[in-house]
Amino acid sequence: MGSAQGDHTGRRGRRARRFDLQILLSALVVGLPGVLVTLLLLWLGDYTGKTRWTLTLLVGLAWIGLAFVLRRRVVHPLYALANLLEAIRIGDYSLRARRAVGDDALAQVLREVNALRDHLWRDRLGAREATALLERVVEEIEVAVFAFDAEGRLRLVNRAGERLLDRSAERLLGRTAAGLGLAELLAGDAYRIVELAFPGAEGRWAVRRRTFRQDGRPHRLLVVADLSRTLREEERQAWRRLIRVLGHELNNSLAPIKSMSGTLATLLERRPRPEDWEDDMRQGLDVICNRSEALARFLAAYSRLARLPPPSFSPTRVADLVRRVAALETRREVEVVPGPELTVVADADQLEQLLINLVRNAVDATRETGGRVWVGWRYALDAVELWVRDEGPGLSNPDNLFVPFYTTKPGGTGIGLVLCRQIAEAHGGSLVLANHPEGGCEARLRLPFLAGGALPGVRQALY
Repeated sequence: MGSAQGDHTGRRGRRARRFDLQILLSALVVGLPGVLVTLLLLWLGDYTGKTRWTLTLLVGLAWIGLAFVLRRRVVHPLYALANLLEAIRIGDYSLRARRAVGDDALAQVLREVNALRDHLWRDRLGAREATALLERVVEEIEVAVFAFDAEGRLRLVNRAGERLLDRSAERLLGRTAAGLGLAELLAGDAYRIVELAFPGAEGRWAVRRRTFRQDGRPHRLLVVADLSRTLREEERQAWRRLIRVLGHELNNSLAPIKSMSGTLATLLERRPRPEDWEDDMRQGLDVICNRSEALARFLAAYSRLARLPPPSFSPTRVADLVRRVAALETRREVEVVPGPELTVVADADQLEQLLINLVRNAVDATRETGGRVWVGWRYALDAVELWVRDEGPGLSNPDNLFVPFYTTKPGGTGIGLVLCRQIAEAHGGSLVLANHPEGGCEARLRLPFLAGGALPGVRQALY
């Protein structure tokens, strides 16, 4: 390496000396005609020998001296410019061209080099600041970050990674992924959730893997995030919401049952009993029976929500599905807005139940207003969007739409929209309800063409 660099420096020095010699010879050649004419006039004129030799010596010295001066004026600025460019190339921005004044060509070149130096210096300063910020962020985040080179050796690890492997960076860097127990995470899907036990912690982890290039060589970035704490907190929140909802519904049924049971017990203990005590007894038992049935319906609805089976995917024509759902609604005519002929890979039965719920809600919303109800579908990039719109009063409290057991309809269970969204998400899609600009509400179900990825050979069909 040192020998090659020395040879390169030697060749560059030889080329520089040849260039200096060429400039000097060019200057001598330019002055040669004038010197020859001067000497010819001098030696052909009527001058003494001493005068001739003295002037000849002076002319020769002036000729050679001016050639060296010209060489210096040409070569030395180029040397200075080369040194300045070399300093910029190696990242030394402390040098500047000092004689960048005037409007001549050399001054313009020096000014441009100074401007280039300032621009690169600002870029380097910004890059250093950004790199320092990135390093600080990587060090402080609570996510383990590992970077491996093409040979699978660890080149970067943050503090979270050190804690995860229970070793310092000095003991980790340079080791292979297999030696660190991370080889399994560098294979398989680029994103997955796994249950693993590391030397420093164990639990459920989200693993992400990406590739990047540094110095032209491929590297792999591995990010490991602890999901246990987040999942436990989400589980606690879910339990709190569930207990609150269950407590509310149970109290709504148990409170009247308890009250009516106490009233009936008091009635049976009265002596003498009222003449209509049998009617009172029958009414009280009816209340207890009704509330018990309501509680049973609530528990059945909850069980239904918890036992939704996974979808069974197969090719489904969107047009046939929408028209079949519209024909099932007998209380009001549902207008079908035709769309493009599309096919999705989905569970037709679950999608049908989803659309039935949406259409039924739309019809219920227009019961008092007598408005119209439309259902249709459209193409949306790599997905199909099915929509149901009504001319009802619109949504008054959209924040609680997907809260389990929340309902504004008499006798409603509050699980219809929750089931709809659960079905949509099981298909890899989404469900959104919003007020329409022209009045009423619009439900939009967005489904990918390959919802479950079950049939990779099937794509969207435009018949």
